[in-house]
Formats: sequence, C-alpha cells, structure tokens
Amino acid sequence: MKNLKGNLILLLTAIIWGTSFISQKLGMNYIKPFTFGASRFLLGAVTLIPVILIFNRLNGERENSYDKKDLIKGGVLCGSAIFLGASFQQWGIVFTTAGKAGFITALYVVIVPLLGLFMRKRVDLLTWIGVVLAVLGLYFLTMHGGFSMEKGDAIVLMGTIFWASQIVIVDAYSAKTDGLKLSFVQFVTAGILSAIAAIMFENPNMATIIDGIGPILYTAVMVVGVAYTLQIIGQKNTNPTAAAIILSMESVFAVISGAIFLNEMMSSRELVGCVLMFIAVITAQIKIEDILRLVKRDAKDESK
Repeated sequence: MKNLKGNLILLLTAIIWGTSFISQKLGMNYIKPFTFGASRFLLGAVTLIPVILIFNRLNGERENSYDKKDLIKGGVLCGSAIFLGASFQQWGIVFTTAGKAGFITALYVVIVPLLGLFMRKRVDLLTWIGVVLAVLGLYFLTMHGGFSMEKGDAIVLMGTIFWASQIVIVDAYSAKTDGLKLSFVQFVTAGILSAIAAIMFENPNMATIIDGIGPILYTAVMVVGVAYTLQIIGQKNTNPTAAAIILSMESVFAVISGAIFLNEMMSSRELVGCVLMFIAVITAQIKIEDILRLVKRDAKDESK
C-alpha cells in the first residue's frame, strides 16, 4: 500500500508538471528565464514556511529525529541539480526545437537506472522493459521529423543528466530527512543560484516581475511548492527508476492539457505515444518475484 500511495503521489506530480507548461510559456512573455526561475523558486520556498510550522507543531519532538547535516547537504545538492538542469535546458532550447528538447529532457528515464547501477541499485528486467517502452512513447509524443545530435541537443542532454541526478539524490535523502524541509532547502538553493545568474546575465526589475505575477505565482505555488514537495514524499516508497518513468508521464499530460486548454489536436502518433507511456508505467511496477510467487501458488493449488 505504501508503494501504491507513493506511485499515486508521483503521478499527481507528473500531472501538475505536465499541465504547468502553459503558465511557464506565458511567464516568458514578461521576464527572462533566470529571473523567472529565481522568482518562482524563492516564492515557492516562502509558501512552504507556514506548512512546515504547522507540521512542526503537530509532530512535536519527532521532527528533531532527522540529521540536520543530511537535510542541508541533500537540499543543496537537489537545488543545485534543479538549477543546472533548468539552465542547460533553457540554453539548449535556443538552438533546437521544443519537441527534440522535450524528448531529450525526458531521457532521464534511461539515465536514472544507469546512475543507480553505479550506486549498486539493482534494476530488474521488467523495469528495463518499462524504460524502453517509455523512451519509445516519448519519441512518438515529442519527435516530429528526423533526429540528429546538434549543438542545442547536446546542451539539453547535459541538463537531462542533472534532472536524473536530482531524482537519484532525492531517493538517497528523502528517507533520511523531513520531506517538507528538504524541499524548502532545495528551493532556496535553486532560487539563490537563479538570482545570481539573473544578475550576471539578465537585467531583472520589479516592474516586469509584477507584470508576470500570474504565471509566477501559479508555478511557485503549484509546481514548486506542491509538485516538487510531492515528488520527495512520493519517492520515499518508490524505487528511483520506477519514479522516473512515472514522472516522465508529464509529457503525456502536457499533450493532453494542450488539447483541452489550447484546443491542440492530438495526432494518432501522439495517442500511440500516450498508450506506450501508460504501458511503461504499469510494466515498471510489476515485480518478477511477485509473478513467480503467483505461479508457484497456482501450481500448488493445481497439485491439490
């Protein structure tokens, strides 16, 4: 039940991420990427403060059971990974198409289990099959034309490594820290790094930030404050590779939300991609051990 609960929380995260692309696009009409990132990450951190205070009061002394060093270290690592992933993605998309950038970014479903191998985390056969199906589904969803690796694609791929790293880091620290506080440190880190980059490479001013306050507030509260925190909570009971496959469903929900809110027609190719993604998620949740246990049980029943 814990595993099912974690999967459902991650699916909700993917829904929020996928449906947020509209507001993120609108935000770019007012301010530049680093300024947008700094605004939404820092505001997202602020939204978590009252929630953390409420849970501290409810939990009492239990909240002191976590090591603060793990909290700071894990939060800084997660926040740095988010900042670098978003920065490389935004830089690379200037030189490539949005479809290719989306496909390459979602390839963290492959990178996460590869990183897990270095950390001696076993990935079973059905999970690898889920990874392959997810990649195929993402290809049908996002790629419309030929594929060749160019400058922008290579830059976006660098960002994908950091998105995958964030999922692996969350897996390493979510069980050792308080999820809300880990999320808070993560956002503060990403916000500060984004603010430094904005000052260095952009010309942020309060007037343009106020103009884009609608998209900023939505992404700060829903994407940053809610979704990223749900990711940390959901991953406590889900293996990182399965989590990556579920989170990559954001591509499916991005296409669906575009069809609902922007009247964008879904092609037969995109529908095939959606079906493959759903099959990938289900396949990754099946355990070979459970199948063998059921087979043995049925064999015993027949022998009786």
